[in-house]
Amino acid sequence: MKKTLDQKLHERKIKKPNYIIYNFLGHLWKYTVAKKYKMNVNFIDDPKKEKGAYILISNHASRLDYIFTAVPLLPQTLNFVAGYNEFFRSHLHTIFHLLQEIPKKNFTPDMYTVLEIFRVIKSGGRVVLFPEGMSSISGGSQPVALGSGKLLKKLNVPVYVASIKGGYLVSPKYNLIERPGKVEVSYKKLFSVDDLSRLDADEIQDILNKEIQTNDYLYNETAKNIYKTNEVMKNIEQLLYKCPVCGAEFENESGNNYLVCKKCHNKVEMDNSYALSAVNGKLLFKNPKDWFDYQREEVKKEIQDPEFYLEDEVEIGFLPKYEYLKNLKTSEIEGNGVLRIDHKGIHFQGIRNNEPYEVEFNLVETPTYGMCTDASRFYTFYKGEFIEFYPKRLSTIKWLLVTEELHRLHNGKWKNYND
Repeated sequence: MKKTLDQKLHERKIKKPNYIIYNFLGHLWKYTVAKKYKMNVNFIDDPKKEKGAYILISNHASRLDYIFTAVPLLPQTLNFVAGYNEFFRSHLHTIFHLLQEIPKKNFTPDMYTVLEIFRVIKSGGRVVLFPEGMSSISGGSQPVALGSGKLLKKLNVPVYVASIKGGYLVSPKYNLIERPGKVEVSYKKLFSVDDLSRLDADEIQDILNKEIQTNDYLYNETAKNIYKTNEVMKNIEQLLYKCPVCGAEFENESGNNYLVCKKCHNKVEMDNSYALSAVNGKLLFKNPKDWFDYQREEVKKEIQDPEFYLEDEVEIGFLPKYEYLKNLKTSEIEGNGVLRIDHKGIHFQGIRNNEPYEVEFNLVETPTYGMCTDASRFYTFYKGEFIEFYPKRLSTIKWLLVTEELHRLHNGKWKNYND
């Protein structure tokens, strides 16, 4: 019987990357991709001086973080942990295989990932983890995934941390067109083996959250770097769905450098340093991250109503069994229906491959969602299977915020900073 892509993926025994292949690709990216971003690197502690295995953790600023973290450490080879679903995309699976990347089903337990990380570490390799679980949505970091502290304690090797500043500004979530500009990366030793033995898993988790926390918009208020693009604000309504002046939702519309509410006509502009200014009406936020955080606070108020619900018509996508996804797809559409979230859980009812199909997610077990590319759609895992939701309206971010805050309201373990 023909093996599925999933079976082939999970039969792999991950090794350290081939030194020659890794460094050929690494130096190619160094003199092509990395060159555009004027990287300023600071070694408070240099991981290259570490003898033997170690873990490198980093904030996950953007989809370019493999460049920002790995290039300064050449010629050392690193195994990256990457999203499981990315291994099903035709333009990525070969390079991921060559570089011995480790697949991880984000925001759900994945024993295969843990075992392969241990395999690489025991062989003397070095593993890169982005403990947030996905690249930044808002321009700031999110709390690290549950169990990160426990994993580092069990691995029991030195841990270094890379701090990326400006990474989101060259590659924001709402627009896939990259914009050259300055990026700063610093490295330091976070935990020695003795530290990991002395601290418990919760203490390690707390330290990770403090070290990972970043906000690129605040960083650039001081740095004042300019990022080259003619579409600095294009598609930002994917993230900023609520008008703070009239309260309308999903009425915002963007141009290349502006966002306007179609209902009350409040209009703001953004320059190439990501500073907002008023054009017609009121300016209530200094930057998009403040606007994003305002929406979270509004959601917290909404969900206090015991009758609260959010509902959308969606298409549903799944990963292929035998053929890799082409044309930059992230899933194959197999059905449609209605997705609803309320205080009882998350429910989908509709059809899949012309058959009735229903799924239900527990709020406590669903802390957040992943987003493969931009913020037009979102995914999670149901009984281990990847499922991607494509809402008919630009409601992905409201789904994200509502799910996260209902998870927390109903005593879910994944807390926000300072909760």
